[in-house]
Amino acid sequence: MNRSSGAITVRHYQEADRPFLRTLFLASRKANWLWLDDSQWQLEDFDAVTLGEKILVAEINQTIAGFASLSVQDRFLHNLFIAPQWQRQKVGTALLDACYPLCRGTMALKCLILNQRALRFYLNNGWRVITTGLAENGEYYLMHHRPPSASSRRQTASGHP
Repeated sequence: MNRSSGAITVRHYQEADRPFLRTLFLASRKANWLWLDDSQWQLEDFDAVTLGEKILVAEINQTIAGFASLSVQDRFLHNLFIAPQWQRQKVGTALLDACYPLCRGTMALKCLILNQRALRFYLNNGWRVITTGLAENGEYYLMHHRPPSASSRRQTASGHP
């Protein structure tokens, strides 16, 4: 897999990506999840939370810009993290676009309620809040994304709404 979205390339994870993705995962959580106690977080947390998952990596000019990890069988997006310098550059959207065909149907994710930037991003990308729940890291929204139906794809392709 090598999906390209403008200057963004999305590819499958390689073991050589691990050190950078560990650092990105830890630094991003510390920078964005300020309401949580980060004193116990470690680089190796990346290994535990992505174990057994499909990991996609986004690159810009051969530099890692972000990653997504998902359980394809469960059609569940577990992680989506973008390096700070690449945020608001369509990297997250490119990763989501690469995830949708792998899951073939309605996808789900949990978004922490206090993570308002992520919530806005998902809502702007067609995700819908289904319900709320409580987890170790706080309250979250369970969100779903449904692929467009075949008829709506045909209407869009023909120029009709």
